[in-house]
Amino acid sequence: MLYLVGMGLGDEKDITLRGLEIVRKCERVYLEAYTSLLSFGLSNNALSTLEDLYGRPVILADREMVEQGMEQILEEACTSDVAFLVVGDPFGATTHSDLVVRARKMGVEVKVVHNASVMNAVGVCGLQLYRFGETISIPFFTETWRPDSFYDKIKANRQLGLHTLCLLDIRVKEPSIESLCRGKKDYEPPKFMTINTAIEQLLEIEETHAESAYNEDTSCVGLVRLGSEMQKIVSGSMKELLTMDFGPPLHCLVIVGKTHPLEEEVLEFYAMSKACINAENCRN
Repeated sequence: MLYLVGMGLGDEKDITLRGLEIVRKCERVYLEAYTSLLSFGLSNNALSTLEDLYGRPVILADREMVEQGMEQILEEACTSDVAFLVVGDPFGATTHSDLVVRARKMGVEVKVVHNASVMNAVGVCGLQLYRFGETISIPFFTETWRPDSFYDKIKANRQLGLHTLCLLDIRVKEPSIESLCRGKKDYEPPKFMTINTAIEQLLEIEETHAESAYNEDTSCVGLVRLGSEMQKIVSGSMKELLTMDFGPPLHCLVIVGKTHPLEEEVLEFYAMSKACINAENCRN
């Protein structure tokens, strides 16, 4: 059996009771470690914390393992119980449908244990989930690569009065361009997009397109470290949020569409003016 087990968003204790029971009985336990991270990271101490609670060794499954070594994991699941842990929900922000298809083609039975993900936890800011449009991802720009396919999706959402959840780039164990050119993989340090960088890129794309999908006065909500004790939520214009220091990852951003009075009332609790009472939170 292959079990896809959602871990939730905060720390090791966010796993469900059912998920914990399954993990403790599995012969092999893998942690998918490239589409998202728990709030306490993936250090050796963090892994030890997971292993202490789960009572099982935890094997990090990075991008290379998932993309190139998944056959080995599925072969193990043919003869034993294997748990594949996913931060959030297995079918949340990044789906693992391909893994399920490959498993079933090999005759491996799959069971899923769901959990909270950014896709529903974002509702904590007061915006109603059914008023969200298509979710987008914003990748890091480079000198030669500045993709803008998300722009039309934001524009379409806003024309319908819908909110847009923006998932921000995570780069973990990414080989550098220089090393690939040399035929040897040297990995760049982990890199996590901030809300500030996302807004800067969004405004750059708007300036290029000039179709008024949004502007620096457009209302947004910045959400960081969702589900953890260090969670922070700030609402304000793009221009205002650019001045905020949101701290460590993970970050996400919501571009607000047409609001209901109740949504506006809740957003007021997270207004930038209140968040900046402590001046240390704001950049000069």
